[in-house]
Amino acid sequence: MIQKLLKDNFLMNSRPTESVISAAFVITVAGLLSNLLGLVRDRMLASTFGAGDTLDVYYAAFRVPDLIYNLLILGAMSAAFIPVLTGLRSQDNDEEAWKLTNGIMNLALLFIVLISAVCAIFTPFLMKLLTPGFSPEKIESVVLFTRIMFLSPILLGISGIMGGVLTSMKHFIVYSVAPLLYNIGIIFGIAVLVRFLGAVGLAWGVVFGALIHMLLQYVTVRKLGYKHSWEFVSAWKNKNVRKVFTLMLPRMTGIAISQFNLMIITIFASTLAAGSLAVFNFSQNLASVPFSVFGISFSIAVFPTLAALAAKDEKEKFVQAFSETFRQILFFVIPLSVFMIVLRAQIVRVVLGAGKFDWEDTILTFQCLGILAFSLFAQSAVQLLARSFYALQDTKTPFYIAIVVEAINIIAVVLLIGHVQILSLAIAFSLANIVQMFLLLFFLRARFDNLDDKNIIRSLSKIAVASIVAGIGIQITKYGIASLMNLDTFLGVFVQLVISLTVGFAIFIGISHFLRLEEFILFRDSFTRKIFKNKQIILESTEEVSGI
Repeated sequence: MIQKLLKDNFLMNSRPTESVISAAFVITVAGLLSNLLGLVRDRMLASTFGAGDTLDVYYAAFRVPDLIYNLLILGAMSAAFIPVLTGLRSQDNDEEAWKLTNGIMNLALLFIVLISAVCAIFTPFLMKLLTPGFSPEKIESVVLFTRIMFLSPILLGISGIMGGVLTSMKHFIVYSVAPLLYNIGIIFGIAVLVRFLGAVGLAWGVVFGALIHMLLQYVTVRKLGYKHSWEFVSAWKNKNVRKVFTLMLPRMTGIAISQFNLMIITIFASTLAAGSLAVFNFSQNLASVPFSVFGISFSIAVFPTLAALAAKDEKEKFVQAFSETFRQILFFVIPLSVFMIVLRAQIVRVVLGAGKFDWEDTILTFQCLGILAFSLFAQSAVQLLARSFYALQDTKTPFYIAIVVEAINIIAVVLLIGHVQILSLAIAFSLANIVQMFLLLFFLRARFDNLDDKNIIRSLSKIAVASIVAGIGIQITKYGIASLMNLDTFLGVFVQLVISLTVGFAIFIGISHFLRLEEFILFRDSFTRKIFKNKQIILESTEEVSGI
């Protein structure tokens, strides 16, 4: 029965995607669904616990398990494993590709299990360093949550490697659906496990989500031909495995710096009022929706193409692929960030304003959201820029830039936290991302004659004009509805949000059409073709699951 189910499962039998636009389309749809589930998850968390001690514990417990996963898996996938694996497959060397996959799987699991075990033993000491402002009772809870969550990087580690294989083979559907299961697992923890186990059910929900995330991708890759065998010595001797480790080391250091940033946020937030860490995470999760749906999705979709073009030294095509993707990302993210800034209060009230999430929590969250939304264009662009360097097998440049950016982030927090409290974390985070984007863009351009500068500047100008005018339209509409609706009710705020967004999108689309914005025309034609002319393509083509 199970074999028949797997055989007939359309997800696992989907064909690879050759078009970047088609891949990005399906990844974007799946990303949107995953983010919608994430909003449901956050609403359930906010209404059940409020921005208080329990959620501070929950979010703090992610820090060390996430660090392990990001260092050993996320860094290897983006900077090393996928480019090397793609290179082998482009040479039709499938045997070596599977040997590489097996070797990386074995060594990664070995390191993750050992490091997780050691960290689990020393968790009380680590949590005292990471959450110095927490009470002894709160630290005890963080220790318990963290030890349970150490199962997560093991499961996500397996899943991450399988996801790398799927990405290199352009099987994006399963790769895109897996994060949906992760959120479903966490929602199950909130809705069911918490009732039976108490607050610790949140941690077990994370583990359950990681388990089903892993099972989907592992079974799919097995169907594609992967056969696992426990080999450690031969894996280490494999030249391609060594190449992956060589390439990933600078990237690991760069990710360590990025994770250090999150730890700095956790350390400072623990010294502020109860719920500060929860507020920052809620606002960051809301701001990350357009970033995840468009910034990450398009970057993931184009990465195998960039890696293949770099391997063939086709510079002109590389620049063209980069420019088109860069402009598409900005086309989606810039207007959404403007809309989010203008409607920040309405978004927070609709998504999180329920149960124990009170008005003070709401104010702090939408203030942080407005600041974080300002840098969404930079956060999204950084994903593509960093992957462009990794496709060129250059992991050192992003690493050096990350060091500079992290220094700026820490200095900004130290200077501001005494004046604006939790808002200092959002300001520093946004400033650091903007600086990082410009530095990456500067050094990437230095490697080529240009990055299609003329088209990028022209599109950016049109996108900015359309977004600003649409934002003004939203502001006018928002105040008009305020005089007609009772904004003390959920229905009133929801109607204000929906109508204002509808007006904003209509204005943006109208101006984009009037200005003949190339990205709008491409999206319109691609969307129309997929919906009306070739529905089958949706069925056949398409981090960091890490952290919440």
